[in-house]
Amino acid sequence: METPTTLVGGAVLTVFGSALLLWCAVELRLRHHLRRRGVPATAQVVADPDQAGAMDSSPLLSYPVEAPGVRTVGTADTGVGSGVGAGPVHGVVHELHPAAGPDGPGESYRLVLARPRGGTPLRRPVRLAPGAAVQVAYDPRRPERVVLAAHEELPSLPADLFWALLATSALAGGLTLLAVALR
Repeated sequence: METPTTLVGGAVLTVFGSALLLWCAVELRLRHHLRRRGVPATAQVVADPDQAGAMDSSPLLSYPVEAPGVRTVGTADTGVGSGVGAGPVHGVVHELHPAAGPDGPGESYRLVLARPRGGTPLRRPVRLAPGAAVQVAYDPRRPERVVLAAHEELPSLPADLFWALLATSALAGGLTLLAVALR
């Protein structure tokens, strides 16, 4: 290869490999953090409202989030609204409707709709069919960040290794091309 092509190819592969490796590390750390320090909850797998969502291998989950002192914006008849937090809950929370807590209407809960983070297979497993109950852990500050509990987790190690190997090989190939071009 000529020097400019080698430099550009090396730079592109190095940037791609670095970004992918960083994404893998951040994603693994986030899932690990949520499993260890997240709020445990029982979520229900709900049917996807559109055809594109039904083809996603990651299930749509509905789970209650405690939201004391939070005013909810959104209506139940539209299906999905957005919540605006004034308390410890920040960010946009997709919800079905506000729900009364176990202690009555004074304690408010919201039903959050979110997809779990992490690797999923090409097809949705049978045990994640609509109506199934699964254990999850979510971030109390950003309730839309949710992962399946460790015992519910689908084997994500092969997918995590694939992405890490792809990132490492792209980074190594890019650095090799840069070294060849610069000598």
